[in-house]
Amino acid sequence: MPEDESLGALVAQASNQISTLVRSEIELAKAELRFDAKRVGTAAGLFGAAAFIAHLCLILASFTIAYGLVALGLWTWVAFLIVTVFYLVVAAVMSLIGYRRLKGLSGMKRTARSLKTLASGPEEDEAPAAAPATSTSTPPPYTGPTAGQVGAHRESISDGT
Repeated sequence: MPEDESLGALVAQASNQISTLVRSEIELAKAELRFDAKRVGTAAGLFGAAAFIAHLCLILASFTIAYGLVALGLWTWVAFLIVTVFYLVVAAVMSLIGYRRLKGLSGMKRTARSLKTLASGPEEDEAPAAAPATSTSTPPPYTGPTAGQVGAHRESISDGT
């Protein structure tokens, strides 16, 4: 009967059941992770194959455009030069846009400052001003950004640009 069991036996039984439960949950997580890893691997392979085929199509389209320019009366080397310069201009514009988007990153300055403050205590320049002459000193109200305002100036990454 359960009433006859000692407290130690009940604790040991509960410990054993918790241990079994934790091991079962870990095994379930491993199985789910393996299944998800296979799906991600398959999807990555398919995306890679699609990108390779799209690249081949771009090369073929480039030849088509160049030979189309030849058919319009341009010399062959001039037609291929026009296509090449077009791709170089597109690459330069994309590089410039990418550089400007990276230039706007601020890093993790606030997080680093916060961690530094936690590790070493408040810095001297962040020390509170001298207490007023009143008998009870209350800290000034917080005027910094709220949780909803932090990062609000950044543009969303979900728009795909």
